[in-house]
Amino acid sequence: SILIIFVCNLASCLCGSASCLLSSCCPSTYNSTISRLAFSFLLLLGTLVSIIMILPGMEDHLKKIPGFCKSDSIISGTVNCDVIVGYKSVYRMCFAMACFFFLFSIIMIRVRSSKDPRAAIQNGFWFFKFLALVGITVGAFFIPDGTFTTVWYYFGVVGSFIFIIIQLILLVDFAHSWNQSWLEKAENGNSKCWYAALLSFTVVHYALAFTAVVLFYVFYTTADGCVAHKVFISLNLLFCIAVSIVAILPKVQEAQPSSGLLQASLISLYTMYVTWSAMTNNPDKQCNPSLLSLVQASSPTPAPGPTAAPGNVQWWDAQGIVGLIIFLFCTLYASIRSSNNTQVNKLMQTEDGQGLTADYEAAAGEDGVRRAVDNEEEGVTYSYSFFHFSLLLASLYIMMTLTNWYKPNSDYESMQTSMPAVWVKICSSWLGLALYLWTLVAPLVLPDRDFS
Repeated sequence: SILIIFVCNLASCLCGSASCLLSSCCPSTYNSTISRLAFSFLLLLGTLVSIIMILPGMEDHLKKIPGFCKSDSIISGTVNCDVIVGYKSVYRMCFAMACFFFLFSIIMIRVRSSKDPRAAIQNGFWFFKFLALVGITVGAFFIPDGTFTTVWYYFGVVGSFIFIIIQLILLVDFAHSWNQSWLEKAENGNSKCWYAALLSFTVVHYALAFTAVVLFYVFYTTADGCVAHKVFISLNLLFCIAVSIVAILPKVQEAQPSSGLLQASLISLYTMYVTWSAMTNNPDKQCNPSLLSLVQASSPTPAPGPTAAPGNVQWWDAQGIVGLIIFLFCTLYASIRSSNNTQVNKLMQTEDGQGLTADYEAAAGEDGVRRAVDNEEEGVTYSYSFFHFSLLLASLYIMMTLTNWYKPNSDYESMQTSMPAVWVKICSSWLGLALYLWTLVAPLVLPDRDFS
């Protein structure tokens, strides 16, 4: 009830009128960014509910859902239902969010301006949207188990990989925008201060990345084993050095004066995070010590088995928390602004300079109150359909992150480790480096194209 009241008040405040609950929510005075933030809020709300479902102590309540746990039987003879019920609940919650955003993605295909009647659905009726999401969620929890979780797992793997690619594009764009912004401020203001700030962040990023490499070799490799980890760490270290050198080549600097080591250092640090995240999903425990075992003395514990207590499944591992933080940053970044880069906007189907950072004149009403103006009468500033598709992928990424990429019907030992997750993340790190390298050399390879 509190959530419903909050959403109602949110919609009313955004529109400036309580009557918008029964109308199209004032599309003629609605700014496109508010809609993106509101949909992102619904995604965040679903994420919070998913986190609550895997908190210790929730399994007793979730087991009451029909079809989830028949008595206390062992699923596939390997995992107790007390252990897996939280993960199954997250699967259904994220399935509901994915269906919700998929429905809007289909409805909003080829919406060209706010004059399209469907734009009113995009920018209004928030109370009914919330009810629709709640209804889909309730229905999802009554889906018979069967092969549902197994099939949805593969959807989650593919969707998460695509979303990681979108994260990488946003990160590369953020790095370029950050460097360009500070260089402009250095040219127009206190140059020593801004150049010192650029140098400081660059040094910190490289120091953290190098420290991570050393720690990886110490804790995630052994003298006579963990060959895959050694290859991953070494390759990514060499790739980071290579892109850093390319970033400061004279020809690259001439084609892109704003290119520099700040972007390369940020990409290198992110690459080391993805490398660590991949290694923490390795099923080989000799190459993947738990974070707790690195900071405290290990004690002998009984081997995990079908009768293991549900509390032994640690969902709040460090790489999962960091992954959620990066997800929130990317979602917010994509919601409040569009890129200054033409090619990124074409790829993300947005327009230059739009978002909360864009300048526009607010229209004053008869009462003298300035309200948000409709900035989409002539054409939408972002693709409604693609935006919802991105949130659909984000729902799948949240599902895989919260469940530690657990493959349904796997044994207890595999609940926090998965080789598909290792390769998805490692391949995404390589692709991210390739994307950044392309942003550096593209003006040289294709001099006739506009990469501004």
